[in-house]
Amino acid sequence: MAYRWTNDLTAADVTPEAAFVNRRQITGGLAAAGLVGLGAGSVRAETLEPNGWEEITSYNNFYEFGTDKDDPARYADRLTISPWTVKIDGMVDKPGDYSFDQIMSAMTVEERIYRFRCVEAWSMVIPWNGFELADLLNMAGVQAGAKYVAFETLLRPEEMPGVRYPIIEWPYVEGLRLDEAMHPLTIMATGIYGKPIPKQNGAPMRLVVPWKYGYKSIKSIVRISLVDKQPPTAWNKYSDREYGFYSNVNPNVDHPRWSQATERKVGSGLFAKKVPTLMFNGYEAEVASLYAGMDLAKYH
Repeated sequence: MAYRWTNDLTAADVTPEAAFVNRRQITGGLAAAGLVGLGAGSVRAETLEPNGWEEITSYNNFYEFGTDKDDPARYADRLTISPWTVKIDGMVDKPGDYSFDQIMSAMTVEERIYRFRCVEAWSMVIPWNGFELADLLNMAGVQAGAKYVAFETLLRPEEMPGVRYPIIEWPYVEGLRLDEAMHPLTIMATGIYGKPIPKQNGAPMRLVVPWKYGYKSIKSIVRISLVDKQPPTAWNKYSDREYGFYSNVNPNVDHPRWSQATERKVGSGLFAKKVPTLMFNGYEAEVASLYAGMDLAKYH
């Protein structure tokens, strides 16, 4: 059963967007504060300095539009996002095609300032706007016996030049265990800095699971299925040796081709020192119990 993520801060506590976009104005004292406190009395405060709008929206991976970091920003403008429909099916009480407007009218949108860690060992801090995935799943009605949630990205070759190349098997698919999906840190993001999420970042709606590597946070979702067996995922199909199903951020388990012990924060400068990567991307207190007793090297 889902429980609510709590935050005792308001919009007045967040550093204005302009201060982040104009990096010359940033000092150590200009930090945006966010909470990732969960559960009965378990509240932990932290100070995070979000990346600027330009960094977040111009440096990312969305291979449907190309493999260079700026390709999504260059080519995603051709993506049609209205109207948008998400099919919710499988082991749910109310299967159907839900319009984006229908979903948004039923959800409570909040700001979540989260760390974002790419498997390529770069990172950002992003002020997302969105709603808890648990609320959407509860709206559809999760049936007994459902154990996993499968996701699928839009596949529209006429608007997505990257799918002409067999980088991975299209469409992009992802999956979570049901308890991961229902966790209050797991959100469906619909905005950044209070603005609608840009197309290159996964408009109109994407998954964000902050304790996992970024490729788990599937973009431009068109289908959500409740299933009883572990679903296939895009990068795990590409190479199960390199990309596990769980894909939790873990500095103690290296990618076969590079270390995961440290990371480079985007925007920190060409010669900035890498910083240590945190277990579960800094959300260990909130999510480690989900994996109690599991060999985190084997189930990577």
